[in-house]
Amino acid sequence: MVNADIEIETLAEFDQVAARGSLNGYRIQSVNLLERTFALLSADTSAAVFLGCAMEPDAAAKVRADGALVFPPVPDLPFNPYRSLLYTADELFAGLPQGYEATPDAQAYAWFQETKSDGDVLSSMLRSIHDDAVSDALDEHLAGARVVGVMGGHAMARGAADYGGAAELGRTLARSGLTVATGGGPGAMEAANLGAYLAPAPDDILPQALELLAKAPSFVPSVSDWARAAFAVRELWPAGGDSVGIPTWFYGHEPPNAFAGHIAKYFANATREDGLLARSNAGVVFLPGAAGTVQEIFDNATPNYYSSRGEPTPMVLVDRRHWTEQLPAWPLLRALARGRAMESKIALVESVAEVPAALAAMS
Repeated sequence: MVNADIEIETLAEFDQVAARGSLNGYRIQSVNLLERTFALLSADTSAAVFLGCAMEPDAAAKVRADGALVFPPVPDLPFNPYRSLLYTADELFAGLPQGYEATPDAQAYAWFQETKSDGDVLSSMLRSIHDDAVSDALDEHLAGARVVGVMGGHAMARGAADYGGAAELGRTLARSGLTVATGGGPGAMEAANLGAYLAPAPDDILPQALELLAKAPSFVPSVSDWARAAFAVRELWPAGGDSVGIPTWFYGHEPPNAFAGHIAKYFANATREDGLLARSNAGVVFLPGAAGTVQEIFDNATPNYYSSRGEPTPMVLVDRRHWTEQLPAWPLLRALARGRAMESKIALVESVAEVPAALAAMS
């Protein structure tokens, strides 16, 4: 049997299955089993797979003797390569009062910088295992959700009108029942996650949040001050709505934003970008951006052009001047779409206020 039902990701799930006397064929993922030695010694663990589960030596020897595969925890890593859940902002920014450099997010980036070109197969394997585990957790989290991607530049500053517009867009999309997914970083990405976070709040909370955030308009020169401003907003309204951020340590100088309720952070940027676009089954909105956003437009256009993921999904480009004059991606996109199934799934609008109607018309 190979399905999600064989995954055990919590101690409660482990206890429930172990009580039946057999863990045969199960995948136990990042569960601390140091206090479950008796259960492991008593149960049939043949064909089980233990991914990063701490065990007493006697228990580990027994399950190996049964024929189980055991991938032990890796010491001295600033991240868990076998993790079973997505990240949260609280987890990534733990230690922020001592400065961003003290956080697990910054420490993971520092490890990546040290190991990304050292040629060590162990380091590259650990990154791959981690990213695959994150993808598995992301699929589990988004199962059955209607996801709309919001792409845009990281340079969009807090306090700017376009930042406020992106936040209003995220709020509107979330209130319509869609799950907002972004690249998880600063700028337009943060603004959309902020809007989704404040979707359950009264309308007057968003202007207050924007005013607070404007005191630290950019993550440059201080990521610490930028992140602390976000957590101040979260204190103002702690009961935030959910959305997804999908950032990367490949661009580790860009920190993740604190408004995504669930964060799928990757080491491999290509895996991250393709995964974000592929999971945006309700369409993708492209706010003004630069090279990264242009790349995302055509990364998304390619499977729509070939219908390689099935029926093309909506693509909405925002700001006519930006996408026809400054970075004329729209004429090329329209030329590619002509005469194909994706032709009815692309739109160019002037402002974020037009986006919900454009998406609805193409759904």
